[in-house]
Amino acid sequence: MTAATDTIRDVATVERLIAAPAAAIFDVLADPTRHHEIDGSGTVVAAQEPSVRLAKGSKFGMSMKMGIGYSMVNTVVEFDENRLIAWQPRPSIGLLRLTIGGRIWRYELTPKDGGTLVRESWDIRQEKLPFMVRPMRSKTIDAMTKTLERLAAVVEG
Repeated sequence: MTAATDTIRDVATVERLIAAPAAAIFDVLADPTRHHEIDGSGTVVAAQEPSVRLAKGSKFGMSMKMGIGYSMVNTVVEFDENRLIAWQPRPSIGLLRLTIGGRIWRYELTPKDGGTLVRESWDIRQEKLPFMVRPMRSKTIDAMTKTLERLAAVVEG
């Protein structure tokens, strides 16, 4: 299997043109207390800290629920104001960190006529055990599509 095939298999991306300026969209993405408003997966419950604008290197905790409750600690690993933000979640429980975590959630914003093209990516190339999460790809694409729909509703409305 080639690296290109691995990249295609290990990075899923969805795009949507949102009728809003990049700064308005970025403001929502850079505020973890607003992530539950746009989450299309139904797993994000709430930020664990008060609202603080994210920057590269920021860490933020998130309460999650997928059947049972759990929490993740996210680190902002890519950041370019109003253009790019990406974070990498890891379990808050140290023992789980040995086998779970490492995916990157990335949002790229490109100004276009009529708004901003938003590209969301699920990148599992740094996941601890990528073969364990690859089967979630199609469900994740559906959830990302819903996330961008919800993001559009928040910033366009």
